[in-house]
Amino acid sequence: MPFNMNFSPEWIEEQYLLWQEHPERLPVDLQAFFSGFELGLEGGEGKADLRFAIKQSAVQSLIYRYRDIGHLLACTDPLSPCQIDHPLLSLEAFGLDASDLDKVFHTRRFMKESATLREILQVMHDTYCRSIGVEFMHIQEPTERQWLMDRMEPVRNSPSFSIGQKLEIAGHIYQAALFEAFLNRKFAGQTRFSLEGGESLIPLLKWLVAGAAERGVTDLILGMPHRGRLNVLANVFDKPLEEIFTEFADNSQHGIIGEGDVKYHKGYSIDVTPVAGHTIHLTLAANPSHLEAIDPVVEGKCRARQDRCCDSRGDLVLPVLIHGDAAFSGQGVVAETFNLSQLEGYRTGGTVHIVLNNQIGFTTLAADARSSCYATDGAKMVQAPVFHVQGDDPEAVVHATRLALEYRQAFRRDVVVEVICYRRYGHNEGDEPYFTQPLMYEKIKNRQPLHELYAMKLRDEGVDGAELEKLSRAVSAHLETAIEQEATDSDVGFREGWGGIKRDYVPHKVETGVGAGELSSMMEVLTAFPDDFTPHPKLATLLKRRLEAVKQGSGIDWATAENLAFASLLQEGTSLRLSGQDVRRGTFSQRHCTFFDYHTEKTHVPLAAMAKDNAAFNAYDSMLSEYAVLGFEYGYSVESPLGLTVWEAQYGDFANGAQVIIDQFVASGESKWDRGSGLVMLLPHGYEGQGAEHSSARIERFLQLCAMNNMQVCYPTTPAQYFHLLRRQVKQPFRKPLVIFTPKSLLRNPLCVSSLDDFRGWFREILPAEDNPDKVRQVLICSGKIYFELLKEKADTGREDVALVRIEQLYPLRLDLLRDTLRRYRQAAFRWVQEEPCNMGAWIFIRPQLEEITGGKVAYVGREEEAAPAVGSHRQHVVEQERVIRNAFSQVTD
Repeated sequence: MPFNMNFSPEWIEEQYLLWQEHPERLPVDLQAFFSGFELGLEGGEGKADLRFAIKQSAVQSLIYRYRDIGHLLACTDPLSPCQIDHPLLSLEAFGLDASDLDKVFHTRRFMKESATLREILQVMHDTYCRSIGVEFMHIQEPTERQWLMDRMEPVRNSPSFSIGQKLEIAGHIYQAALFEAFLNRKFAGQTRFSLEGGESLIPLLKWLVAGAAERGVTDLILGMPHRGRLNVLANVFDKPLEEIFTEFADNSQHGIIGEGDVKYHKGYSIDVTPVAGHTIHLTLAANPSHLEAIDPVVEGKCRARQDRCCDSRGDLVLPVLIHGDAAFSGQGVVAETFNLSQLEGYRTGGTVHIVLNNQIGFTTLAADARSSCYATDGAKMVQAPVFHVQGDDPEAVVHATRLALEYRQAFRRDVVVEVICYRRYGHNEGDEPYFTQPLMYEKIKNRQPLHELYAMKLRDEGVDGAELEKLSRAVSAHLETAIEQEATDSDVGFREGWGGIKRDYVPHKVETGVGAGELSSMMEVLTAFPDDFTPHPKLATLLKRRLEAVKQGSGIDWATAENLAFASLLQEGTSLRLSGQDVRRGTFSQRHCTFFDYHTEKTHVPLAAMAKDNAAFNAYDSMLSEYAVLGFEYGYSVESPLGLTVWEAQYGDFANGAQVIIDQFVASGESKWDRGSGLVMLLPHGYEGQGAEHSSARIERFLQLCAMNNMQVCYPTTPAQYFHLLRRQVKQPFRKPLVIFTPKSLLRNPLCVSSLDDFRGWFREILPAEDNPDKVRQVLICSGKIYFELLKEKADTGREDVALVRIEQLYPLRLDLLRDTLRRYRQAAFRWVQEEPCNMGAWIFIRPQLEEITGGKVAYVGREEEAAPAVGSHRQHVVEQERVIRNAFSQVTD
């Protein structure tokens, strides 16, 4: 149906009148229609032929539609024939025909004020329907859309490259292709996750690095999955080929510290000078097979570097993420990471995303892997422009990449380049893709590799074939020479900012005390408000009580101790970053490190005023995510060994949502990749009858991950102990992640307080009882919150024959201190008491340790085995808790 027959004249007139008054109320297509209509009227002093005016409007709509959906007609799939037309882009769809092709039409927001329809069609088709398809009309900011149009349409998304530049691109493709072929010959059958089929990734990255360096970027941090990783290491990061070949031969321990990891998971960093006078530091982050888990980690690493060099706009540090198509559309952490991109505490000035679309995930086709049209549709949630590019057109790939980089630098927003390609050998080199995709792989088998296709293209354009042969021989010679070389030792970790940090955990006393006078002075600053600031009345009263407790030297609660720990570190020049859901106020309304004016909501952050020597305090309420946010903070901590990076879960149970980050990075990152971290995780834990989802931070899971002194797992019972623990984290000579199980009800328990004298000294891994050991017949060993319930019961029943021993650090367990403590009780029986079910909590982990010390004389007191961490009934909880306490104090029987 012709365009002008779609609507009744009455309806058109009604919409036209509305457009004149409120154009924003109409769809964009109709806005374009009436805009073109008025252009037609202007050309004839108000007497233009109505049919021509309608065609004028139709032309404007045609221009808009090409920009909007021209990508549907783009020739971006190297395995499929190119579409010739699309019904929504035909002339008939707009009421136009061949007789209009040579008519001149006036245009708005086009590269020319007027042009023939033939010329307009040619520009639109060339720009949006060849090797590059662009999605950008979903961007709501008009200046960004116009910026893209002005850079795509004049060159028709096909800028000219010089012969030298084309040979440079060819050289990169030869490097990629011949590297893979060499590995296939020399190490036949070994898994390498070949880049073959996606070789254009190498010129893409080479031009991206050069373009970034030219624009003043000093650091580029890259995260990517395993496919093509070795190729990127060899040809972009210039990792010595002999090191890569040695890893294939698996006959050396070069660079291996700890357990190591497979070669296609490892990271690397190097300084390169891709453009004369412009050096850039490249970092490839180590990545597990949870492919997209690296996304927030890279963002956190970038933010830490930006904060360190005052790069608030992201001019100097550029994050780049490479994704597979199936992972990009399938893994939720991708969307979570996009959601971080414009948040104050997490923005990094925009990320360049490269989606290497192999058109298959392992053996799963796109039709079974996603419900969206494109693998990249998730990027539209942040209005990121998306460039879909045919992988077998390396010049188009390079052009789209340069444009993407320019966009990121101009607007500091995320941008996506999707390179549509294929996998020549299936999921890995031992795979048989014909089992599941015989038709696809028959096409791939019969398709010439990219380096041959591009060489043919260059020869057709007049490039001397001898030049291409010279490139090929140079790459082959370099590979043959490298395999004869011996790899040298390389220390991949603990460099730069980590240079003064020791690798190994050493248990020793770290003095962390602060004098009473200093603490009192700090508390005065922490509880003061500017003259023009009105706090909430309840908070003013709260702060008054905190100050009085410090002045009096007693009754100092958990939140006050935390504020004092933070303040003391800041005064000593240690930067501090606190992140998580509701951390500024605190889940339990206990922290209040940021205050809001009662009348204006203006903020006041007392801790910020405590910072000295360029230190900084930043607290950010995060989005409702654990996976991405914890990944971000882990990445931040890796780049900030001298600062304190703290992530707090709203409830300890919610760490479940970040288990991939905990398992793959926090617990094992140093062992696998020699990458240390001093990240602190605060996990509220304790049984108060709030059901299974708000009770347990899963102590057992963290202890199960502990080995080789990889983490510190602590369950402190007093505010002063918490104070010393936080300070110890940055004063130890080494860095290990610290998991702290923090209180909920104890935050306001009058028994859970400390005196000012307790803030001297150091963190004590074991807190022994103060009883007379000769009178003790029963020793209750425990950790955390239940101590106070046991303490109350002991006091209420006058049980001087019972001693309470607290283990404040569950891992690494100080067996020496625990042995010295328990050996005092020669006549006593020993019991381990916990409130968690016996298949949870610390019992399974600590039982063999206690039995070794006591000779096997340790009884368990706690709940029976359960499937869920806690009951949902508060009444039942009370019954169970009372039973645990009663059983703990029951008389020992022979």
